[in-house]
Formats: sequence, C-alpha cells, structure tokens
Amino acid sequence: MRMLCASTLIGEFFVIGFAGLVAMQLTDLSAVTIWTVSGVAMLLSIVLCGMLTRPGGVQLGWALQIALIASGLVLPTMFFLGAVFAALWWASVHYGRKVDAAKARWAAEASTAG
Repeated sequence: MRMLCASTLIGEFFVIGFAGLVAMQLTDLSAVTIWTVSGVAMLLSIVLCGMLTRPGGVQLGWALQIALIASGLVLPTMFFLGAVFAALWWASVHYGRKVDAAKARWAAEASTAG
C-alpha cells in the first residue's frame, strides 16, 4: 500500500505546485497567501509519504484529498483534479491493502512450505 499511496501523493505534490502557479495568474489572492497554502499542502504531501504506515497516516491523506477538492473554490478546475486524485487515493489504499494481504499470505505459505 505504501508504494501506491506515496506515488499518488508525489503526483499531488506537483499538481498543487502547478495549481499555485495558475492561481497567481487567475486570482486576486496575494502571492504570499497562495504560496503559504500551496507550500503547506505540498509539504504535507511529502511528509505523508513517510507517515503512511503509522496510525493516522491514511486518514491524513483523506484530509489532504478533501482540501484538494475544496481548493476548487479558488480554482474551479481543482474540483475535477481533486476528485481524480481522491479516486486515485481510494484505489491506492484499497488495492494496496489487497496486495499487502496477498504478499503476507504468500510469505506465510512459503515459510510453512520451506
């Protein structure tokens, strides 16, 4: 699960950064405000890559997905991109857990067979 979720978060890092650049051109918000919010979100996406196996890591990831969708209030395109990344996050968590369970099952079978 960690690899799939981390890949999604790294993708979000770049999308948030590019959205900050677009927001500077298309909104009346100050550059300081845009880059403070974008910078915190980008930092959170990187920090979450290391927190995925810890308690609350996946839940914080969901909070980031909600924030990404809510950023559509500033840039309407982010409603769509946020929904796409929320779907990717769900798929990463769901299928990542299935892969982890299968790996554990194969390891258990290999240890009993060998």
